[in-house]
Amino acid sequence: MNRRPTLLVAAALTAVAALSLSACGSGDEGGKDNEKIAGADAGGKERESPSPKASDDGIERPKVTLPKGDKIIFSPEATGEAKTDAVLRDNAEYLRAIDEAIEKQDPKSEAIVFYSKDSALLGTVDWVSGFIKDGTTVTGTVRYFNRKVVFSKDGSAGLTYCADESKGYTKDRKTQKVNVTKPTKNSYVFYNDRLRKNAKGVWQVTKSTSERGSEVCQP
Repeated sequence: MNRRPTLLVAAALTAVAALSLSACGSGDEGGKDNEKIAGADAGGKERESPSPKASDDGIERPKVTLPKGDKIIFSPEATGEAKTDAVLRDNAEYLRAIDEAIEKQDPKSEAIVFYSKDSALLGTVDWVSGFIKDGTTVTGTVRYFNRKVVFSKDGSAGLTYCADESKGYTKDRKTQKVNVTKPTKNSYVFYNDRLRKNAKGVWQVTKSTSERGSEVCQP
């Protein structure tokens, strides 16, 4: 299943609607495939990342709630380095906000606008709108792993990571039928995000590119 568009830039907006919303997951619900993914040990024990409290850094943040049956896992969640962890946290909330917006059918949700801007915001709005038009929502589990941050001299941050969508699915809103298919090479995606801290101190995603089926992310 395509959790996110393969290219969140203005030039690709017209192509987003053509991207497949079909699932690329497996029906083996008790499988241990995720435990064998490269880089899964980074950052210690994995668990679903809850939305951070407003008191964590003094910033009043929108509460993000995932759809029922939807789970997102981040590895690592934190590194122990404050600046790096701030980027990881805000990017995680951006990813969670996408799923929330799909479920609530709200492409311009408070959280989407809070955690993204520029071409990333435009692409995300278009992406969420595609699910609404298609009458689907998201369910299952998606893992984001090998999350690495590099800071640039201009103050921006680059974040690369992999996504395992092999157990992430789409679900028909009317029938509640989950679209389950077998995982393939394309179930694994390599992302390269650009983030910049705004006046409030929030690291917003400004641009995101990806490579579906990347060898870097294969189990």
